[in-house]
Amino acid sequence: MQQPASGRGGAADMLTEPVQRLRAVYAVDGPLRYLSVLDMGRLWERLLRRARLPLAFTQGFNPHPRLAFATPLPVGYSSSMEIVDLYLGASVPAEEAKDAMVANAPDGLVIESVSEVNLHGPALQGIMRSADYDVSIWSEATAERAQQALAELLQRPTLPYTREREGRQSTHDLRPLLLNATYLGHDGVHHLHMTMVCSPQGVGRPEELVAALDLPVSHWAICRTALRWQSGEEES
Repeated sequence: MQQPASGRGGAADMLTEPVQRLRAVYAVDGPLRYLSVLDMGRLWERLLRRARLPLAFTQGFNPHPRLAFATPLPVGYSSSMEIVDLYLGASVPAEEAKDAMVANAPDGLVIESVSEVNLHGPALQGIMRSADYDVSIWSEATAERAQQALAELLQRPTLPYTREREGRQSTHDLRPLLLNATYLGHDGVHHLHMTMVCSPQGVGRPEELVAALDLPVSHWAICRTALRWQSGEEES
């Protein structure tokens, strides 16, 4: 990959004007599930530097690569579909960029695809609408009891839930954030599929719905499987 000389120098030589926007779809698993949002951003910054892509940087005293994640992945979740938009200061063929990222990706980060999108299109974070999740629940409850608990939850007009953040508590209604939930089966573990709001106006958290179920739950695992945005398009 040929990188412009201006992309190799110091801060004064950093590319600041984006000319291309690449969209990377990737999966997350293993220990990377436990990275914070900030740590995931740092991981991507290191990956892209090692891949020697001609990143466009923000201007100012402390420039950063121009990256835009569709939506943060909560700590503890795995995912088969996450999206990050990369703004480059020089054009690179999408397949060439993908090969460079794959060669430098750490264990647990799988680059599924890279494509060029409209440089001036809206940021996905601003037009996100919903997300799909596969939820596994470890519980001594029978399949019949778990299905009944889910049916009862779906019939409730409100689902109050108390969140605690930085020592402060606030109560939210989860019901408007749950678009659909289906019981998939039981093989020693209960499996559910949920579609939840994931937008600038609110984000549904499947583990909060699990807590609202009238079931004894020892632990759970959640995988995000799809993201949808305003245009109605879907990546998979």
